[in-house]
Amino acid sequence: MTENNHIHTQPTQQPNWPAPTPQTTDYAMMPAPAGYPVSAYGMAPSGPIGQVRSTGTCFLLCIVTLGFYSLYWFYKTHDEMKRHTGTGLGGGVGLLLGFLLSIVMYFLTPSEVKGMYERRGMRSPVSGVTGLWALLLGWFFFVGMIVWFVKVNGAINAYWRSQGAV
Repeated sequence: MTENNHIHTQPTQQPNWPAPTPQTTDYAMMPAPAGYPVSAYGMAPSGPIGQVRSTGTCFLLCIVTLGFYSLYWFYKTHDEMKRHTGTGLGGGVGLLLGFLLSIVMYFLTPSEVKGMYERRGMRSPVSGVTGLWALLLGWFFFVGMIVWFVKVNGAINAYWRSQGAV
């Protein structure tokens, strides 16, 4: 006697994805369906929005305070990014690394900014490689550090504005 052993499997159910409407044809920016984690869309829940800082004012404050404002800037920007995303260095570690190993911050800061953009499905204008500006041209009349700061602070400001900051 031969028995036919058939394995019966349930057909896999496809998630109930929302259909695109004429207003929302970009799937990356569509809301997650009920019951699915937001991270499946590459987006993370966001906390408070950070402050937009004038690049010129920050640059002037760095000169007037003989560079001490840059430590405050590292503290505040990393604190805001961590509060917003729930990940990253945070203000205390950003301040400590900025004080002890500032060259590391030239790579870590734009890398965290890139992470913020990517969590929202946006293309980042900066990445860890942006730190090469400070590393390779920082000694030449601070040109590399100026370019680095303009790029990174501009990217942070653009991100905060995209989230509704004024």
